[in-house]
Amino acid sequence: MKSKRQPAALVYGKNPVLEALRAGRDVKRLVVLASAQPEPRLQEILELASRRSIEVDQVDRQRLNDISHSDSHQGVVAYVGRRRYLELPELLGELASEPAPMLLALDGIQDPQNLGSICRSAEAAGVAGIVIPRHRSAEITPAVAKASAGAVEHLRVAMVSSLAQTLERLKQDGYWTVGLAGEAEMDYGDAKYDGRVALVVGSEGEGLHRLVRDRCDQLVSLPMLGRVGSLNAAVAASIVLYEALRQRRRSSP
Repeated sequence: MKSKRQPAALVYGKNPVLEALRAGRDVKRLVVLASAQPEPRLQEILELASRRSIEVDQVDRQRLNDISHSDSHQGVVAYVGRRRYLELPELLGELASEPAPMLLALDGIQDPQNLGSICRSAEAAGVAGIVIPRHRSAEITPAVAKASAGAVEHLRVAMVSSLAQTLERLKQDGYWTVGLAGEAEMDYGDAKYDGRVALVVGSEGEGLHRLVRDRCDQLVSLPMLGRVGSLNAAVAASIVLYEALRQRRRSSP
């Protein structure tokens, strides 16, 4: 099966465009605000574009608004090639030589801001790859790239047909799967995250779907001592990711 690709897309915002260039993304053309004031990030963007002989057009703010369909472009928009999603075997193949990779599987995260925030935390916490389902999930759009501050450009992202079946395949490859579920009795701090591990995070509304939850080796929850019953999915994911990172750093040589 061929990897799914998005149509030719845009990336906007200084950090997302800069990280796309740093990551070697196929940037076809840049459009920048003609009246933009020189500052370090913009200067680096223009220097990288010059090195790669990328065309740079200067336009007014309204034109940038029209191109990006947003007023949060920060004065720079990049036309980029289509994003390529990995297939699961391809992702696992790339990680085969790593002794203890950490993966993040997302079950039904549909809000681009949440997905972008999760990607930013995942990249910072050293996640080796993210897995998202083909259906009932946000894709990596310009809004997601913006919300991730460009971090998504440095992440492997695999798209799969069935997250439940994917967890079974991960187990065959030696991954311990830990799902975040509000009803779980085990505190997230009591779980073990060393070795090959896949963290599974569901959406705010539905949480983990039943088939996905049933295929997790372990379910953990965050303590909720106040009046609210749950946290934002991106916040919850970040908390567990950094607990996993803390344990993994402590146990590594």
